[in-house]
Amino acid sequence: MTTLLITNARLVNEGKITTQDVFIKDGFIEQIGANLSHLSASQLIDAQGKYLLPGVIDDQVHFREPGLTHKASIYTEAKAAVAGGTTSFMEMPNTVPNALTQGLLEDKYQIASNTSLANYSFFMGASNDNYDEVMKTICPDVCGIKVFMGSSTGNMLVDAPEVLEKLFANAPCLIATHCEDEDTVRKNVEYYKNNTPIGGWGHDIHALVRNEEACYKSSSMAVELAKKHGTRLHILHISTGEETSLFEVGAYGDSTVAMSDKRKKRITSEACVHHLWFDSEDYRRLGTQIKCNPAIKAAHHKAQILQAVLDNRIDVIATDHAPHTWDEKSKGYWEAPSGLPLVQHSLNMMLEFVQQGKISIERVVEKMSHAVADVFAIDRRGYIREGYWADLVLVDLNDTTTVTKENILFKCGWSPLEGTTLHSRVTHTVVSGHLVYANGVFDESAKGKRLRFER
Repeated sequence: MTTLLITNARLVNEGKITTQDVFIKDGFIEQIGANLSHLSASQLIDAQGKYLLPGVIDDQVHFREPGLTHKASIYTEAKAAVAGGTTSFMEMPNTVPNALTQGLLEDKYQIASNTSLANYSFFMGASNDNYDEVMKTICPDVCGIKVFMGSSTGNMLVDAPEVLEKLFANAPCLIATHCEDEDTVRKNVEYYKNNTPIGGWGHDIHALVRNEEACYKSSSMAVELAKKHGTRLHILHISTGEETSLFEVGAYGDSTVAMSDKRKKRITSEACVHHLWFDSEDYRRLGTQIKCNPAIKAAHHKAQILQAVLDNRIDVIATDHAPHTWDEKSKGYWEAPSGLPLVQHSLNMMLEFVQQGKISIERVVEKMSHAVADVFAIDRRGYIREGYWADLVLVDLNDTTTVTKENILFKCGWSPLEGTTLHSRVTHTVVSGHLVYANGVFDESAKGKRLRFER
């Protein structure tokens, strides 16, 4: 029997901040109360007034294993995630080989069970020719089905209209989409490659190639298909203000709303931290470091996306953590791959917005934990509740985190945030009841658990 007692914490949960103690036994939260110091525990943490949050659940990461482990591995990226307060992740199928069969999908689960310090789930990949295999997906065991409606790293594009119709009509569980219209992107690539002016295109060419039109056209098509077939649709990484008009105000993450009512919202969406943090002017300073799909765009989109987060048109916040080696990212614009690594600092980034008065810490918890658990119907995670798995992160808002090469844990060894000082620090992370991270020290004696879904 393992027990852990956290005392004197400012617990942020379900829209409230209260001073509480939390007692954890055999992986689960057994008791929450104002004074539990009389309880005996094998481990004790005096929070000393720090903020205790439910662990971040990141619904979109690329951990590159199998096949691309020169960039990252499930072990290295999950370790970085835990150090940043992310206790659970959902990983994408564009590894090598692509996770397009149930057997290949299970291979990834096996790797994670042996190496991941965080809890895990993996998306089943869809292609133009694996419909029957997708239909075998067991919904309580898998976070969802990933459909690339625009090509990205790994090029798993699903563009056959008849396949999209069948997937949206018959998918056994949630469909998560990458939405960029392929024809628009191809035409833009052809134009900008063939009409290069003297001196080259501007620093923000990626925002022009993968522009607002490409995103809106594809996202609106996904919404239309979902409405036509009653699909449970989740659109990933919204990058334009225009797209936010496609979504209704929802109740995910609001504990006062019954789950049956929340699930009436069949179309949900995600914002990523880099689309809230960077804008097209940052290409001038960072270049291909922040080249990603969909592209980071003009500054006004940041404000519009944040507003949609605040009014619940956008339901969750994630990273789309997508590492590449420094050599790969140092190539010219047309050759450098898309994607950037952020999983170690996503919570710090959002807490920076809290410090700036742009969002409350309660709303950060809602969007990075509560709502993710609700959107995906995750079994007993995402909240600090008695009887729930103990996935917890303790943060100090009176300390700082400066991002340097020396303290970056993801395998690629670089970050577009290098040199940035963030005004918060993750001090402890608990994964499924195990204190895996404490003030820079890891206890790797236990691994994360496979996420289960109430469907």
